[in-house]
Amino acid sequence: MDSNPRITVWGEYRHELSSPAVGKLYPDGMHGAVAAGLREHGFTRVRTATLDEPEHGLTDAVLAETDVLTWWGHMAHEAVSDAVVNRVHARVQEGMGLLVLHSAHYSKIFKKLMGTTCELRWRESTDNERLWVVDPSHAIAEGLGPYIDIEREEMYGEHFDVPAPEALVFVSWFKGGEVFRSGCCYSRGRGKIFYFRPGHETYPTYFHADVRKVIANAVRWAAPSHGPKQILFPSPAAPFEALPEH
Repeated sequence: MDSNPRITVWGEYRHELSSPAVGKLYPDGMHGAVAAGLREHGFTRVRTATLDEPEHGLTDAVLAETDVLTWWGHMAHEAVSDAVVNRVHARVQEGMGLLVLHSAHYSKIFKKLMGTTCELRWRESTDNERLWVVDPSHAIAEGLGPYIDIEREEMYGEHFDVPAPEALVFVSWFKGGEVFRSGCCYSRGRGKIFYFRPGHETYPTYFHADVRKVIANAVRWAAPSHGPKQILFPSPAAPFEALPEH
């Protein structure tokens, strides 16, 4: 595994431009804050891309040079080109890691990878969020205490319509009594996917030290391992060739 993977931080970058309050909170965009947190944790090959760039900043050339892609979207999921979604999907299948952040649960790429609606319950509030570490042995939980407290966050609640996670790292609790599967790990093809719940645009969540640590840990976990490639057997219509003897 590459200890310094090539990271592309993708953000919609619409709330920051349309809302003075969000723009003041994230003057470099939420994608800029996520990228800064990754650099803070020692990653040096970090680039950003946004929705309104040509091809959303996710050209074939950019994705070919991306080991891990982080994705935040909310107000413009439908504005994302299907061609770009298919391109990202193919790269995940090939081994690129994908971190899906907060409201990107409803992004085209996450729904395509999950094969479900990815719907959930939610309410905007000033709740505190406590994310309990339910798998302390997982690499994404490295260096954390038993839980993460976030002073103010939007509430997400069950039922979260996603496949059962292959590993569940965090479960959130809110003062309204709701709980939510907030740190879900999946694999698709050769790629690893991590969904991480916190990150509403009106709160400074991406400056939170433990949130930044989780994202950094998740990037390390999701980076391609360059493991064995799939053996492609001939189709029934093709002439059969015996495998070489050992």
